[in-house]
Amino acid sequence: MLKVKIFTLYPDLFPGPLNSGLYKKAQENKIWQLEIIDINKFAMDKHATVDDTPFGGGSGMVMRADVLANAIDKNVNLNKKEKIIYLSPKGKKLEQSFAKDLSKLKNLNIICGHFEGVDQRILETRGIQEISIGDYILSGGETAAYVFLDSIIRLLPGVIGNPNSLKEETFENNLLEYPQYTKPQKWEKKSPPKVLLSGDHGKIKDWRLSQSRAITRRQRPDLWKKHLSKKKK
Repeated sequence: MLKVKIFTLYPDLFPGPLNSGLYKKAQENKIWQLEIIDINKFAMDKHATVDDTPFGGGSGMVMRADVLANAIDKNVNLNKKEKIIYLSPKGKKLEQSFAKDLSKLKNLNIICGHFEGVDQRILETRGIQEISIGDYILSGGETAAYVFLDSIIRLLPGVIGNPNSLKEETFENNLLEYPQYTKPQKWEKKSPPKVLLSGDHGKIKDWRLSQSRAITRRQRPDLWKKHLSKKKK
């Protein structure tokens, strides 16, 4: 079982989408479990202060290291070196390979940032890894946490009905997925490629691979370079 803890200033936003569909069923089947940690409860003054102005000046507020450390130290087993992720736009970009690695863990802790971020000292002293879900800014880490966990939970054994479908997805072998078609066979005077109706599985496999390569080369030259370099190894 993957045990997930989310540290947030807005606990009411969870479980949200994570309590529906495959993810709800997976929780019921004890494939993963979710615990929400309200950072506000670990403030150490009567005003429940969790942030303050940044040293050196500037706009916005910064989440305090002492408050966040209080929350982490009381909920994470640091002796076991449990993985702690801080969702941040300046973190390393999330990739499928990393999601696969995380899906093999037993414990995963996620910090949802706000304001102008968190005090750098908490990241350094607690061995927290910064991860970004993309090159854009969100109002808070909670929505990023939905995306982040979605990419991981679906990879857990028993979550996806047909595990073989995971092997041909986008980003496998650094390729984008090929086009898909279904019924009706003819729609608005358009039909799917004849090869998909041929019943020749060898030709279908070759067509799909060629489409994946062409799409990746055209739309994601960065992935195409990775694909070519991996083939050479």
